[in-house]
Amino acid sequence: MAAPDPIRSIVIAGGGTAGWMAAAALARRLERQHVTITLIESSAIRTIGVGEATVPGIRDYFRDIGTSGTEVMKATNGTVKLGIEFADWRRNGHRFFHPFGLYGAPSRGVQFHQYWLKLQAAGKGTPLADYCLASALAAHNLFMPPPEAPPNDLGTFDWAVHFEAAAFADFLAARAKAGHVRHIDARIAGTEKDSATGHIAAVTLDDGRRIQGDLFIDCTGFRALLIGQALEVPYIDWSELLPCDRAVAIPCARTGALTPYTRSTARAAGWQWRIPLQSRVGNGYVYSSRHISDDEAVASLTADLEGEPLADPNLIRFTTGKRAQVWAGNCVALGLAAGFLEPLESTSITLIQTGIERLLDFWPDRHFDPALRTEYNRIADQEYARIRDFLILHYWGNQRHGEPFWDAMGAQRLPDELQHKIDLWQSRGRFVRYLWESFGDPSWLSLYVGLGLTPRQHDPLADFFTEAELEGAFAKMREAVTRAKALAMPHERFIAEHCRA
Repeated sequence: MAAPDPIRSIVIAGGGTAGWMAAAALARRLERQHVTITLIESSAIRTIGVGEATVPGIRDYFRDIGTSGTEVMKATNGTVKLGIEFADWRRNGHRFFHPFGLYGAPSRGVQFHQYWLKLQAAGKGTPLADYCLASALAAHNLFMPPPEAPPNDLGTFDWAVHFEAAAFADFLAARAKAGHVRHIDARIAGTEKDSATGHIAAVTLDDGRRIQGDLFIDCTGFRALLIGQALEVPYIDWSELLPCDRAVAIPCARTGALTPYTRSTARAAGWQWRIPLQSRVGNGYVYSSRHISDDEAVASLTADLEGEPLADPNLIRFTTGKRAQVWAGNCVALGLAAGFLEPLESTSITLIQTGIERLLDFWPDRHFDPALRTEYNRIADQEYARIRDFLILHYWGNQRHGEPFWDAMGAQRLPDELQHKIDLWQSRGRFVRYLWESFGDPSWLSLYVGLGLTPRQHDPLADFFTEAELEGAFAKMREAVTRAKALAMPHERFIAEHCRA
C-alpha cells in the first residue's frame, strides 16, 4: 500500500457563485485536514451573476455548510420556489406547472398517473395539477414548510429558493473567510505547469505573485483559464440540440404578487424568465441569435417588464455544452468553466453543487489516481447529458406551429436515450429512469402532460378499478389537497415573518 500523500493546498481560481460555493463547502468539510484554501478573485472582473433560481437540492448544500434556507433568504432578498410555471410553451395562451412535489397516490402497485390517464381517455378527467399540493399552493401564492411525516403522497412536496446571486456569493464569502479561506483580490495573469506530470504547479498574478497549489479548482467562468486555456481540454458543443446562444437580463421593480415560483414564458425565438425577489424581479430573455437580433431581444424584454427597469441590459453570450473532461490532471472545473446548460430548469447551481459533492466523494491525494478522475468525469458526462435531454423535451414537445425557431425545435432529431424515453411514454405511459438523472418521474410527468404528449394506452393493470370507483377516489384526493392547502399562509406573509431581508 502506497504511503499517504494528502492534499495540503487548494487554489480556487475565480469567485462568484461557483468559487464561493466551493470555498465554503471545502472549508467546512476539510476543517481538520490541515488544508489551506486560497481563493483568487479580481474585483475588477464582473461575474455573470444572474443564476437566481435553484432546485430543492440546494437546501442540502445549506445544511452541509451549517446554514438554512431561511437564513440564506434573509441575507439575499430571497423568496420561496415551489416550481416553475410554463406559459405559452405548448401554444399561446396555455399554461402548466412543473412542481416540486408528487401527484396523487398509487394503488395496487400501479402509479397514480395510469389511473388518471384512464379517466382522461374516458372523458371524465380533471387537471393533473389538482392532485399535487405544491401546484395548489403555488396557484394561490401560498406556502408552508412541508410536514416531516406526511400521511401519504398527497402531502409530499419540496421547495427551493430564489435569491440575488451577488448577495449569495457575498454570504458564502463571509462564511468561507470565517472558515479560514484566504482571499486574494487579483487577476490571474498566467499558469505554470509541472514539466513531468503536466499538472498545474502554480498561477501567477498580475501583481507578480506566484500561488502554488496541490489541487486547483477552475471557477473562472466562460474563460476557463485553467481547464480550457492552460490544460487545453476541448469544449463539446451541443448548440445543434439547444441552439439558444444569447441571454439578456434586466431587473425591474415588482408590481405583481410575490409569487412562490419561477415563470418561464415562451417567446418568438426562445423564452423569458421571471424570478420574484423581495427587492425586485429578475427578468431575462434566452434566445437564438439566428432567429432574433440582440437589439430586438432587448426591446422585446424591455417592453414586457412589469415595472421600472433597475439596471441597464446585461447581454450574455454562450455556447451550450461542456468540457470533454471537467477534471483533468490536478484541476477540477466548476460552474461555467465546466459547461453551460441554459437556466430553463434552474440547474446551473445544481451542477456546481453536485460537482463539489462528487469531488469530496472521490477526494484525491497528491498522486491523483486516474481511476478517481475517470469515474468523476463519467458521472459528470451522464449528469450533463440527462439534464440536456430534459431541456430538449421542453422545446421538442411544443405545438407552436408557423414560427421558424419553434418549428425547427419540433422537427429536430432527438438523442437516442431521450427518444427511447418518449417512445415508452407514448406507448403505455411508462417512465424510463437512467443513472444520474437530476429529475424524477413527477418532473417528466409534468412535462409530458403539460406539452400534451398523450400515451396511446394506459396500463391495463389500472383496469382493476371501474371508472366510477376511480372518480370517487379522485374526489377524495382533491379534497385532501384542499384541506392541506388550507393550512398554508400567503407567501408574502411567510417571508415577512420568517426571512425578511
